[in-house]
This record gives sequence, C-alpha cells and structure tokens, in this order.
Amino acid sequence: MKINQVEELVDITKKNIRFYEDQGLVAPRRNPENGYRDYTMKDVEILHKIKLLRMLGVSCEDIRRMEAGELSMRQCMMEQSESLTRQQKDIEHMKEMCTLLASDESDFSSIKAEDYLDRMKKLERGGVQFMNVKKSDVKTRATGAILAGVIMIVFMLAVMVAFLLACAADPAPIGVYLIGVAAPIAIVVGIVVVLRQRLKELKGGELDEASKY
Repeated sequence: MKINQVEELVDITKKNIRFYEDQGLVAPRRNPENGYRDYTMKDVEILHKIKLLRMLGVSCEDIRRMEAGELSMRQCMMEQSESLTRQQKDIEHMKEMCTLLASDESDFSSIKAEDYLDRMKKLERGGVQFMNVKKSDVKTRATGAILAGVIMIVFMLAVMVAFLLACAADPAPIGVYLIGVAAPIAIVVGIVVVLRQRLKELKGGELDEASKY
C-alpha cells in the first residue's frame, strides 16, 4: 500500500513515517518495478506500536532496542514509569517556581532573575531537571550527523588526493583530470549542504514534530 493509506490507518503524518524509517524502526520493502515503498499490514502494525510507545514518551533508541530483543517490554515500561515519576517531580518544582514568580510584585523589566536562577541551580544539584530533556536527543542526532558527514568528507578528499598522486606519476587527459577533481569536490559540497539542512531540521524541532499525532 501507499504511504497515504498508511497515514490514514495509523493516523500519523508522512513526516512521522519517514522519520521512523530514517531511525530504522520500520523498513517497508521496495517495489522492484518502480522502486517505491510498498507498505504492508505488518508495517502498519509496527507503526501502531511505535505510535503507542512514543505517546508514552519512550525514546526511539529504546524502541529500537526492543525490536532487536535487547530490551524487554517490561523493563522498558518500568524504566519509563520511573522516568515519568522523576519528570513529574521536576514539573512540581517548576510549578512552584512559576507560583513564586507569579506572586512576585516585579514585572519583566525589574525581575531579579539571578536570584531565581541561583535557587534553580541548587535544586538542579539535588537532581531536579528544568531544561527540556529532548535536547539530549537532538544533541545525539546532531553529533551522529556531523560524524557521518566528516567521515564522508575525509573519504572523498582522500580519494581526490590519491587521484592527484596517481596523475602526478602518470598524467591523465585533461578531461579525466578535471572530472577526477571536480567529482569529489562536488560530493563534498553536497555533503556539507545536506549536513547543514539536517542540523537545521534538528534545531528546528524535528524530533519534537515527530512525536506529535
């Protein structure tokens, strides 16, 4: 079936589906005749499971581990329950801080933010987490993208250097020489462009978007 049908059956967007494919959580087969993705009811079932777990706040990495048999459902749910309990406590602290700010007679221009930040730092030392926990996921994805991009760039530059050394020992026709130099450079530029776009998507909240249904 086509992705439009899957979108209706699972009630998630095409962007969600593509995102989970990129994460390796679902792998629809390709139609040998046209190369398009051909989804099956098994893929739909997997996406339903992913949707369920994501709505409970389970990370893509934990879902991947469960699919691989490295993490049991029971263990994952127990860990997620503990995580939600910690988040709930964090939220209570944030609510208390909001109440304090609401009761403060100061307005935006006169509020003494340093005093509140100092108080929050003390709470953080005790284990309270005020920042968005999804930032860690974004940082992990960004690091992976940068690492993959750097590896490919280094590889292409190595290919170009090897080609130039070969040409120095045995000069090639000018056309071949230009292609041998231009092709790696074009690929490197393409990698940089794609990498920048990927980092922009992550910074723009792609992971947050993929958890919306």
